[in-house]
Amino acid sequence: MTAGFLFALAAGLMWGLVFVGPLMLAEYPATLQSFGRYLAFGLIALPLAWFDRARLRELTRSDWVEALKLAAVGNVIYYLFLASAIQRAGGPLPTMIIGTLPVVIAITANLRSGSREAKLPWGRMLPSLALIAAGIALVNHVEITHLRQDPGADIARYALGALLAIGAVVCWTWYPIRNAEWLRAHPDRNPRSWATAQGLATLPLAVIGYASVWVWSALSGDRFSMPFGPRPGDFLLLMFAIGLFASWLGTVCWNEASQRLPPSLAGQLIVFETLAALCYAFLLRRQWPAPETLAGIALLVAGVLWALRTRPEPLAAEGHAS
Repeated sequence: MTAGFLFALAAGLMWGLVFVGPLMLAEYPATLQSFGRYLAFGLIALPLAWFDRARLRELTRSDWVEALKLAAVGNVIYYLFLASAIQRAGGPLPTMIIGTLPVVIAITANLRSGSREAKLPWGRMLPSLALIAAGIALVNHVEITHLRQDPGADIARYALGALLAIGAVVCWTWYPIRNAEWLRAHPDRNPRSWATAQGLATLPLAVIGYASVWVWSALSGDRFSMPFGPRPGDFLLLMFAIGLFASWLGTVCWNEASQRLPPSLAGQLIVFETLAALCYAFLLRRQWPAPETLAGIALLVAGVLWALRTRPEPLAAEGHAS
């Protein structure tokens, strides 16, 4: 449990970096950032795959199909939604919507848990979920107040950003649950090699996507300078940094956590991503959080600590009296 908690914390700290890219590269299309990030992830996975080649050979065709599904939904489509949302609504609004993930994933995972998966009792889950939800609500209230006070705010653009962020929530509700189910069904598989496999599966998707953006830009007469935009050095550095730390290393840490924790508990620990994203956003703003925001963060942390005290119900012994 302690190791799983620490791996989830490390994953959250690295995943929070994905909220930084769209803010630092505001003039870059979200499609280019999404495909660029995962093109970098795929290229990083190539030398890693060489060192892991023995374990990767153990994966069956169905395993590679699963890796491709996870790569498409949890990587490319998710980040396309998220980057688009951040560019239309700024950093805080998508962060607060993504912040609902711990609650959404915990509830969805518990509803999906079959007879072979240990379930967290609903009664014991409610206090931690309530604390997390209250913390998110407080943080959200501060950000919505800032939005209403901005005279130049484009409400329609913000609303579209909110819808795109909800799409990201759907993708990332499906991804960690499906990924955890596969890992727990294959305890003999190495979480690091599984992360590398997802990187390899992402590479062809990213190549096709990046080439499509390039072709579309040329055919439409877009003045955006392809292939790396007006700030190629910043773009390449940021894409490879996010690809290495958020995509590969973050996935490795999350896979390690997923093998040690029940999905409904691991889902709540994704709150670390929200906390890291908020921290990075305020660092970029060069602004100290409001007292209400700090209170919300305290509630989020309290909810996580409470969740760690919750233990799954023991599974009934197989073949027990019928």
